[in-house]
Amino acid sequence: MGSSFGDLFRISSFGESHGGGVGVIVDGCPPRLELDLEAIQAELDRRKPGQSKITTPRKEDDRVEILSGLLDGVTLGTPIALVVRNKDQRPQDYKEMEVAFRPSHADATYQAKYGIQARSGGGRASARETIGRVAAGAIARQLLRKTHGTEVIAWVKRIHDLEASIDPASVQADAVEANIVRCPDPLMAERMIERIEAIGRDGDSCGGVIECIVRQPPVGLGMPVFDKLEADLAKAVMSLPATKGFEIGSGFAGTLLKGSEHNDAFLPTDDGRLRTATNNSGGIQGGISNGEPILMRVAFKPTATIRKEQQTINAAGQATTLAAKGRHDPCVLPRAVPMVEAMVNLVLADHLLRQQGQCTLLA
Repeated sequence: MGSSFGDLFRISSFGESHGGGVGVIVDGCPPRLELDLEAIQAELDRRKPGQSKITTPRKEDDRVEILSGLLDGVTLGTPIALVVRNKDQRPQDYKEMEVAFRPSHADATYQAKYGIQARSGGGRASARETIGRVAAGAIARQLLRKTHGTEVIAWVKRIHDLEASIDPASVQADAVEANIVRCPDPLMAERMIERIEAIGRDGDSCGGVIECIVRQPPVGLGMPVFDKLEADLAKAVMSLPATKGFEIGSGFAGTLLKGSEHNDAFLPTDDGRLRTATNNSGGIQGGISNGEPILMRVAFKPTATIRKEQQTINAAGQATTLAAKGRHDPCVLPRAVPMVEAMVNLVLADHLLRQQGQCTLLA
């Protein structure tokens, strides 16, 4: 019920923030894919808490255990089970939240829907749930790289009202990882870090925008009507905690252009592949990838759990106030970069298998 994603490359995540552990089952990964297990751990290290002064101080190694689906590091074609044990649990930090709903958090809606909830750390609503997604996305990344040389890179574009000037065509992964805010604009990155620290000292939080590019995407991914590639990408990234907006290609800015300005003219090529003079479509036309880079942006709201005192209600509907305790990111974006990449990789891997199944049998 809502914990599985994908059709052929399918994942099911499990676990709560302060339970015994979190993880994922990956079903449908093709056999004989040689996995770099260290690369999977590296993705989890990018996501884990306590990695810098601008993230939650919760200390977790997030060491992944692979329980099934591999033989000597090679996939068997059977379900791959991955788990990360929770070590630094502090459910006592959430005692006040057991009787008071955090404004703009999932506490109240989970309680209204289910009549019960794992209140410690937000349970399934916690960003800790994304460990399974990131681990599965690391497998999808290796599949896409091996079969098509596809590269997915995301970075922080904006924090609060500070926006970086970045050329998506030239940005490299090492530039993203060169600073703790994961913004490849070094000067703006320093200002972003200062802003996050200042807001955090005040007991508050901030949001921003993550930009992501897919280079060398396979051509033909996406299905007409309901399973358009951009529709599935939107669902994937908007399922991440704290997301509030999605754009692809020209996005909302495209509404200011005329058709003659916005249309991407096709160019002749020697090999017959599709090529466009511009890329306002963001690499997707008619819901199907055309081979041009896929460019998207994801908006993240300010972290809901803050130390400032706020008006709220308790489980009985009575007015009260809450100044949250616990360990929370003053800004989720630096750790959300690998989460966005993971979801994009998962969508592309799933659509790649669907494309292979439908369109190559009689090719």
